Amino acid sequence: MNQETACRVARRRRTATRWLMSGWIALALLPCAFAAEQVPPAAASPALDAFAHRAMQTFDTPGMAVVVVDGDTIATHGYGVRKLGAPAKVDAHTIFPIGSNTKAFTAAALAILVDEGKLHWNDRVVDKLPGFRMYDAYASNEMTVIDLLVHRSGLGLGEGDLMIFPTSDRSRAELVHDIRFLKPAHSFRANYDYDNVLYIVAGQLVEAVSGQRWEEFVQQHILDPLGMHDTRVSIDARVADQASLHAKNATAVRGVGKQQVLTTVMTGSVFAPAGALQVSAADMGRWLQLQLRHGALDDGKRVFSEAASKALWTPQTLIPIRQAPTPIALAQPQFSAYALGLEVQDYRGHKIVTHLGGVLGGISAVVIIPEKHAAFAIMVNSEDVGTLFAMREHLLDSLLGLPSPDWVASYKQVFDQVDAGAVAALKASKAATHPDSGPSLPLSGYAGVYRDSWYGTATISQGKKGTGGLNISFDRTPGLHGTLEHVQYDTFRTHWAMPDVEDAYVTFALNPDGSVDRMTMKAISPTADFSWDYQDLHFVPVADGK
Repeated sequence: MNQETACRVARRRRTATRWLMSGWIALALLPCAFAAEQVPPAAASPALDAFAHRAMQTFDTPGMAVVVVDGDTIATHGYGVRKLGAPAKVDAHTIFPIGSNTKAFTAAALAILVDEGKLHWNDRVVDKLPGFRMYDAYASNEMTVIDLLVHRSGLGLGEGDLMIFPTSDRSRAELVHDIRFLKPAHSFRANYDYDNVLYIVAGQLVEAVSGQRWEEFVQQHILDPLGMHDTRVSIDARVADQASLHAKNATAVRGVGKQQVLTTVMTGSVFAPAGALQVSAADMGRWLQLQLRHGALDDGKRVFSEAASKALWTPQTLIPIRQAPTPIALAQPQFSAYALGLEVQDYRGHKIVTHLGGVLGGISAVVIIPEKHAAFAIMVNSEDVGTLFAMREHLLDSLLGLPSPDWVASYKQVFDQVDAGAVAALKASKAATHPDSGPSLPLSGYAGVYRDSWYGTATISQGKKGTGGLNISFDRTPGLHGTLEHVQYDTFRTHWAMPDVEDAYVTFALNPDGSVDRMTMKAISPTADFSWDYQDLHFVPVADGK
């Protein structure tokens, strides 16, 4: 997931989508407390710890890990607990899911294949990955390796994410095939719209060219050479020193209310190249130092070449800049562009290379400051973007030697306004409904199997023997089923049985004879993450349920 203004990320609170870096360092990385000589001067003072604790307290954040790389020095900081209600503390080796910060690893994997002469950045994907097709014939024929990575395919924001989010019974090969049914929102290469599905295609491209699955290639060519022994390539991996995931999900607006341990988390391997890595602060320091050294290891060997490093950091797609709310206007970039798995922009006049990442219950940020030969990463075991952004800006100001405003207070003000607005919008929407109007048909008239060209089928059913209310099941998403409650006219709303899933309005359109013509959906909450791309679904009844 990508670097944006806080206002936009608040609307996609769970991304920070969502499907969100060498054993050659001799420095010992200690959890939670560090000797003074280990800590970079710009981030060494007790003020950093005090700031972190204040941010976490303000936003009710359970745990956080931070790593700062300053030249040849690496320092890790652990704050809080791995899991609410349990005593285990976050330390340098606690692994966190990094979501879309995985994308830089996938881009690096392709860069290694380019270094080996097995691939070129401008190769056509269709020539390397037989069977790959987009909806548009021109995009199918002309899409290059670079096009897969830079969010200019023509797909809309997050389009197709429900094929993988929060889980799926699809294989990656099936997803690559089904992408051809995603109708573009824009012309090919005309707009920036962040997507996840083409990074899964990139992972399949790694396999097609190298003969190794994405997981095996990344492990052998990146993680092992760097000594990233804590890191796991699967979102489903479980180790003793691991962060549990949390969210404020007890109210209609996610992010409002009490922090809770999540019982539903993202799972499965299909989305791995777009966002499955779990990484510790210690390992992330190794990855960041590799980036600062442009692919070189301490012994002179390379993971990827200087030319590859340049390619990974070269801007490709301009990112529109939205006006930031006044309290955080100082952090708004004047320039922003997407490179290969990373973004390049300015922060208060200084170039940075950066990215955000997120899964259900966890978010992360990576920032590289080339002019200072410094970098840092922040990983949080909740969805508290206020903590993440306040820490990010504070560390940037410290490493750049800039006067720093009270970022905690500023982001608190912004997100309080966003949350209050969302609560008010939902209240107003509910007050404006007409529950006594409709439905047009007896409930049995809505029952049946419905198909969307890219997602697959959803089943609407009634209780046993055609009695009771309606049920809904997303047939390619294990566990995603629930009940439908009438709202007004021919619109219902979901009550998913799976916790932590955004509910949606379900609207049926009728033919003149009263039969159902189509079924469409829309997320109810105005702050729902873009990966709940219900609005891209266009279900039509399937004859005889086939």
